[in-house]
Amino acid sequence: MAEIRIRNTGERISGEENVRAFLEKQEVLYEHWNTEKLPDELKEKFVLTDEEKNQILSAYDEEIRDLAERRGYKTWDIVALSDATPNLDELLKKFEQVHTHTEDEVRAITAGKGIFVIKGTEDVGYFDVELEAGDVISVPEKKPHFFTLMENRQIVAVRLFIEPAGWIAEPYDDPAFTKEA
Repeated sequence: MAEIRIRNTGERISGEENVRAFLEKQEVLYEHWNTEKLPDELKEKFVLTDEEKNQILSAYDEEIRDLAERRGYKTWDIVALSDATPNLDELLKKFEQVHTHTEDEVRAITAGKGIFVIKGTEDVGYFDVELEAGDVISVPEKKPHFFTLMENRQIVAVRLFIEPAGWIAEPYDDPAFTKEA
């Protein structure tokens, strides 16, 4: 279940309803999908064949299509990252820069863990959303953020897009942001 850490105070928010209420105030969508729908052999697998990626998409087809219909997403895929991913450290350096997009950035975590660092309202500042299997988040377009892995360095997620080509990161230079919090 997702947990939030507000960087400037160290406050932690946990529990599905508390997380959802906090993120709603920050204009970030949060949902939770049933992890039991995923075949057991894929729950801890981070290097996937195309067939296995299709199995994940099939397992969550109803949820994906419902979210896509409600939010206008037109295409989706699977991203899988782990220490087996070529050039993982270079990829993470690219991810770990605050940026915005011209469309929502959506992740439905199916295995592993990840973290979104998001710029909240003026009174909140930056906050971390620690995600695990079953957590679904949509960071709105133009909201400064970045996504990276947690200490286990393993994740599988469904990504949904409005533009078939996917999103393009637009750097967001913010002197208020520090990596350490």
